[in-house]
Amino acid sequence: MPFFLTATISMLIVLGFMVLVHELGHFIAAKFFGVRVEVFSIGFGPRLFGVRYGDTDYRIAALPLGGYVKMSGEMSFEPPEEGAEEKPLEPWDFSAKPRWQRIIIGFAGPFANFALAFGLMTGLYMMHNEVPRFLSQPAVVDFVPAHTPAAKAGLEPGDRFVHFDGAPQNPTWNQVRIRAALDANSTIPVTVARTVNGKTQEIRTHLFVFDPTKGQNFRLKTDGLIPRMQSGPLKVDKVESNSPAAKAGLKAGDELAAINGIQVHSAASVVTMLKQIGAHPVELTVLRNGKTLHMTATPSKGNLGDGKIGYRLGFLTTAPPIKVEQLPFLAALHQSAVSNLRYSGYILDFLHRLITHHAEIQQLSGPIGIAQQTGKAVEQASWQPIIGLTAAISLNLGILNLLPIPILDGGMITLLLIEGIMRRDLKDEIKERLYQVAFIMLVLFFAFVMFNDVAKLDIIQKLKP
Repeated sequence: MPFFLTATISMLIVLGFMVLVHELGHFIAAKFFGVRVEVFSIGFGPRLFGVRYGDTDYRIAALPLGGYVKMSGEMSFEPPEEGAEEKPLEPWDFSAKPRWQRIIIGFAGPFANFALAFGLMTGLYMMHNEVPRFLSQPAVVDFVPAHTPAAKAGLEPGDRFVHFDGAPQNPTWNQVRIRAALDANSTIPVTVARTVNGKTQEIRTHLFVFDPTKGQNFRLKTDGLIPRMQSGPLKVDKVESNSPAAKAGLKAGDELAAINGIQVHSAASVVTMLKQIGAHPVELTVLRNGKTLHMTATPSKGNLGDGKIGYRLGFLTTAPPIKVEQLPFLAALHQSAVSNLRYSGYILDFLHRLITHHAEIQQLSGPIGIAQQTGKAVEQASWQPIIGLTAAISLNLGILNLLPIPILDGGMITLLLIEGIMRRDLKDEIKERLYQVAFIMLVLFFAFVMFNDVAKLDIIQKLKP
């Protein structure tokens, strides 16, 4: 199936499922407090099909990017027809319920998204979850390409991060990766531990985190941060016939210890180093059956395996060490809570940086960006990537819906709290204007994010001079 169809279908399924869970939260809370639900819709716009059961019309609408629950007596801003008497509130109307019940109904949707993320991550940690071991180990730099932000900051191979801006002390590579993505296109303080002549010293410096993709496809290697993925040399898994590596005498089972005297502990280091060296001969330090061999090979241009053309030697290495996370239920619950709380903190930190102009709005992704990510996750060999991505998007959806913006759940809750403090309802005219302004702002914001998504597409980038 073409990637476009895979991405589109997977995005619609993931978003549809999360919207269903979100609106189900509102629905269950409303029913619990005796509120009549008139419409339960997946999507907006014209009704495509559905079924009416009891007082509720369960429907699928034409625009699948969202959904809503329409409750009796909710946001009735339309004035009564001329000559008609204003309809009194019924006991089952939303507006007839105490404010605390309406607040709970409003919060129930985001809470359902939080519960979904928590449940998915708990299940993920209980499954056969394979992750590269280096991601959860101390962040040690393997190779530092010249002229990169890391090189300009004075980082060297073997440096271990002690502090990385707001990440925890002695961060892992996973924590560095997430923190760096949040710090994109800004200068941050970092501290590394460096061992020289057997003595370890801490070096403080500043690193400019450069992200030319503006959040679309952030990569640590762009900044020269190449992780040390294993402690020992790289093991050669396969050597292509007639390749520079084969002509130099490299064989499957060999261990590549260094290139031009520089130790390498990841395939990413080799690729980055060859890109920097170009079509010049390199000396390979190879371990074979306990012996150290020295070979000379000249990189040639070819497919790097991801559709990109670059300098290569023509061999594959074994995958970096992995660990299998198969936690018991209680441990999985704890790990899920820690993971979701940490990720929630990253989201809130990004929103704060966005408001204070320390982050770029171009880093946001809309439906097209989500489709690209879900498409890539679905194409993976296991269920883990799509489950993790769904949990992350669900957490985002829950937090964003709690922002104090009218139309969103957080806006409704904020207005109810204000009315509770004032001990009287705001005028319907005021609420109507607030919702109209918020609706226009959200439409414009959505249009900008969509335009931003389109501008990031590869086909658009290729059209640029």
